[in-house]
Amino acid sequence: MYGRISLFVSSLALVALMLPSAALAQDPRDVRIADGVSRTLAAFTQLTIFDDVTARVEERTVTLTGKVTMPYKRKDLEARVARLEGVRQVRNDIAVLPVSAFDDDLRIRVARAIYGNPSFWNYAAMADPPIHILVERGHVTLTGVVNSNVDRMLARSLATGLGGLSVTNALRTDQEVAARKATN
Repeated sequence: MYGRISLFVSSLALVALMLPSAALAQDPRDVRIADGVSRTLAAFTQLTIFDDVTARVEERTVTLTGKVTMPYKRKDLEARVARLEGVRQVRNDIAVLPVSAFDDDLRIRVARAIYGNPSFWNYAAMADPPIHILVERGHVTLTGVVNSNVDRMLARSLATGLGGLSVTNALRTDQEVAARKATN
């Protein structure tokens, strides 16, 4: 019995040490709002792999950032987040990508190259595929989270040479995301 209790206490101490000090001091209302915003973004079915939206909550003010392909997405997301309980203000810094047949075609080609590759079929089968493809005036940016650095490099390689002017690889690995959370 004593061994189980000491193991439990040791586990609690380890968890407390792993939590970043900022998270421990963060306003619980902001944490609840951030959780609600996360659920709202996940439930917004109009977001595709060609959009990328992130949110930050500070003192009950939600800041939305990213890029979307259609203006209504920007407005709808702002309205949905503003209705969440506890939200004082919404800053909508979401940019709308310009309309372009060339960009639309390039988006499709890059998506087919990445998600059509057998190495990425597991990502493609997810309800919300984690690799997002932003194309703005012929410039491709890959965002999201992948399992490994190999996946990140392969995604960039597949996106290169499809007619885009440049490819920016902003993909992060699971380990990088976990390390960032640990330092915040």
